[in-house]
Amino acid sequence: MTPMAAYKVGVHIRPQHTSVHAMRAAWRDADAMGVDSITIWDHFYPLSGDPDGAHFECWSLLAAMAVETRRAQIGAIVSAIAYRNPDLLADMARTVDHLSDGRLILGLGAGNSERDHAEYGFGYGTPGERLKALRSALERIKTRLARLNPRPKGRLPILIGGGGEQVTLQLVAKYADMSNTPGSPDVVRHKNQVIDNWCVRLGRNPAEIERTSNVPVSAVDGLEAYVEAGAQRLQVQLDHPFDLSPVEKALKRRDSA
Repeated sequence: MTPMAAYKVGVHIRPQHTSVHAMRAAWRDADAMGVDSITIWDHFYPLSGDPDGAHFECWSLLAAMAVETRRAQIGAIVSAIAYRNPDLLADMARTVDHLSDGRLILGLGAGNSERDHAEYGFGYGTPGERLKALRSALERIKTRLARLNPRPKGRLPILIGGGGEQVTLQLVAKYADMSNTPGSPDVVRHKNQVIDNWCVRLGRNPAEIERTSNVPVSAVDGLEAYVEAGAQRLQVQLDHPFDLSPVEKALKRRDSA
């Protein structure tokens, strides 16, 4: 069991049905509040509400976030691998990492929005094809990061999002520094055990992989259940108008444990 005082608290700001002004205010306030991480998603259209509502692109926002925050780690949960050439994505991540003074988390995934892919001209394929592309891209990204001059300024941990037990969590065990798995505490506990099992099979120490999960505002009063399930970082999900009071409550709850 992870000690209660050891877990990290973050905020996940969804860039839908909002404005750049509102997001900038939210991430500046969250950083000043002392959150451990600030993340956004990588989609091209809203995932709830009006499907054609306001929406903004992930990596442009991360570049702005990098220079407007000072303390929190920042990143995407997660970038779908088909949206950008993997070598280019590695270079983008390295550049944003320098802009943030070494605070970037590189979140990656196979992609789960068919509309995003179709509307922007990317092949969607089958789940198996997307996971094969993710595996190939992980190798390319690691190789490119090692070749870049200058290298990333920080550790630039790779986070893999998803819960598929046969492939995705195997990729987590092989390549990732962090995982992000959705679901209830019972689901998180099970997925963490699957990661542990894959680590044993691949000869890796499971403790090398930080376990994270995004949680709804309604879960703030029960974060301990996620921590007992193995979560080490919990990102509270917010939509516009980005009321940070649940995040502040989560921080106080963590710090008083």
